Amino acid sequence: MTAEDAPQQIEKPVLIVTGLKQEARIAAGPGLTVICSSSNPVQLREMMMSFDPASISGIVSFGVAGGLSPKLRSGDIVIASEIVAAKGRWIAAEGLSQALYGLPEGEHRIVRGVLAGVEEVVLGSKAKAVLRATTGADAVDMESHIAARYAEQHTLPFAALRVISDPAHRALPEIAAAALKANGDVDVWKVMRGIARRPSQIRALVHSGRDFNRALRGLRSYRSRLDGASSFRIVEAAE
Repeated sequence: MTAEDAPQQIEKPVLIVTGLKQEARIAAGPGLTVICSSSNPVQLREMMMSFDPASISGIVSFGVAGGLSPKLRSGDIVIASEIVAAKGRWIAAEGLSQALYGLPEGEHRIVRGVLAGVEEVVLGSKAKAVLRATTGADAVDMESHIAARYAEQHTLPFAALRVISDPAHRALPEIAAAALKANGDVDVWKVMRGIARRPSQIRALVHSGRDFNRALRGLRSYRSRLDGASSFRIVEAAE
């Protein structure tokens, strides 16, 4: 067989699924296709259906998550071992997960854990405790279960990298949860109006803001190492 007869190597992009615009900006890079659902499960399902599964080599759910395990702190990085949801359970692809988990640890702790997928934001610490008890999950987000189901349907490897924003004991202020725009940005004016109506939530907003910024720093610091991780991109031979 000559060099001309040898099959060419086609590098297909990895699809990165995010919920917030800040997460999408961090994830963007060569060899990656990034989508942002604006934390809207219905919108994410519609976006996923627009993809030709043959055009991507795998899927990674990337972003922040709420802590369910009391052992996790804001800024901790969770590489999913599996995803659990009301209507399914999916095991993360070990090869792709190890490519993420195997990178050197920096200032942020990296752990393997179970992610719970939900359709609505889990606000209170009591609700988090119930979800932890019923699923055994370590963290929760609103995108991973949808991406995992799509990957299973199309026989694509799936992995998830999530950084803890609000830990298990922290309740998310309703103001913050209700102020997300359709494009994934935060409606600052809506937050301000909410504070004017309920000034008692200022302290909770400050804590949540600090946690969220710590989580975004974790995403940025870890994402920068992915550029040189050849195992993160799955190369398939053309037939």
